[in-house]
Amino acid sequence: MSLDKEKIVQSVPQKGFFGHPKGLFTLFFTEFWERFSYYGMKALLIVYLYTEVSKGGLGIDNGTAASIMSIYGALVYMSGIIGGWIADRILGTSRTVFWGGVLIMIGHIVLAIPAGFNGVLVAMLFIILGTGLLKPNVSSVVGDLYRENDNRRDAAFSIFYMGINLGAFIAPLIVSTLGENYGFHLGFGAAAVGMLGGLIVFSMTKKKNLGLAGTEVPNPLKPGERKKTFGIIGLIVAVLVIFLIIAGVAGFLTLTNVIAFISFLAVIIPIIYFTVMYRSSKTTDVERSRLLAYIPLFISAVMFWAIQEQGSTILAIYAETSTQLTYGSFTIPVGWFQSLNPLFIILLAPVFAKLWVTLGDRQPSTPQKFSLGLLFAGFSFLVMVIPSVTGDANHLTSPLWLVLSFFLVVIGELCLSPVGLSTTTKLAPKAFSAQTMSLWFLASAAAQAINAQIVRFYEGISQSSYFGLLGGISVVLGIIIFLSSSKIKQLMKGIN
Repeated sequence: MSLDKEKIVQSVPQKGFFGHPKGLFTLFFTEFWERFSYYGMKALLIVYLYTEVSKGGLGIDNGTAASIMSIYGALVYMSGIIGGWIADRILGTSRTVFWGGVLIMIGHIVLAIPAGFNGVLVAMLFIILGTGLLKPNVSSVVGDLYRENDNRRDAAFSIFYMGINLGAFIAPLIVSTLGENYGFHLGFGAAAVGMLGGLIVFSMTKKKNLGLAGTEVPNPLKPGERKKTFGIIGLIVAVLVIFLIIAGVAGFLTLTNVIAFISFLAVIIPIIYFTVMYRSSKTTDVERSRLLAYIPLFISAVMFWAIQEQGSTILAIYAETSTQLTYGSFTIPVGWFQSLNPLFIILLAPVFAKLWVTLGDRQPSTPQKFSLGLLFAGFSFLVMVIPSVTGDANHLTSPLWLVLSFFLVVIGELCLSPVGLSTTTKLAPKAFSAQTMSLWFLASAAAQAINAQIVRFYEGISQSSYFGLLGGISVVLGIIIFLSSSKIKQLMKGIN
């Protein structure tokens, strides 16, 4: 039997965490530690991949290491589709969050064991599946704590978002310091401890603080459906295993081919989504127009995230190879630069929230905000051209150039990312509302899949050419979106 929304809310203690339900405390710290483990591991992993074997790393060339990290990021976002389905049809959001955390912790434990590149692949599989289970569903439970008309809802998500960024800010400072100075596997172990902390908080407080929130399975599989569904899943897995065995024997199962195949999937899946929704009989003419308006916004998001996500790959490599990190007896860990993005978001998010409210009806339209996001993303790469052309081969650049680059891309992120989430819900056809939100996250997956191919060129051309070309493309696309904003608004049919 479906649980009544009012019954769920009544089961949650409504006071106790800064005037919010106690369950927000549980979810805040669960997500805080999950993000701590994820971003801590992510900041350290690329350094582990490209560091020489003699220094404890795997000795993979920089381009391949960046491609692996990019395709890993794409799979993380793609796995959210699986997590949403499992929560909706089998486990409910609360149990899905817990088991996602368990898988993530196992992945970090595997990384903490010196098991070479095969160990990295196994760990990535666990973390990809675990993040897909946890990430999209923990946010859903936050919404379950409140009535639809509760004026605390927006503030609750702001507090929750702060937990995400605090975890992401602190993690590289701790994990990278341990990993780069005392051993990579010790750093990965710290990430595992972080996820364990999140699981402990969640397990010890969920019954008391969350009540019935997240316990309902919205659309459970019926007994007849279970057998058929699990049979199809088993068949797909069997076919996949057979395909991998044949590909391996035939010599096609190379790292390059796997990366290329996943890149293809990440790009083609959104195209299929758009086609199915546009051609569906359940989509009205007005909704079709809005889908057409969403296409240039989606492309803009892909371009933006393609640059933003290179902060943890290409800019990490730039920090290692081209940046002055040693001052006296102190060396800045490469991973510390990954704390800049969440730090600037924490500092600037309230400023932008206040700015949009102050501007009111005078604020830029949605397409114009997307164009601003692209312009600032482009600028964040174009500024990196300056130290690349003014220095020489033996000169290490100031770390302040990286700080400036991260600062500019965060301004772009605050123009594009929050409004992108909101606009997606508004432009989505009613029959495909959940799937359209999945489509928004697939923009990040497609961006990182494209990155998996692009980042290989970083060491084959000059740094100025690499940063200049990508930054220039983003700026040009931003100008095109700005000039087309009136036409896009017309297609949005009254949505602003």
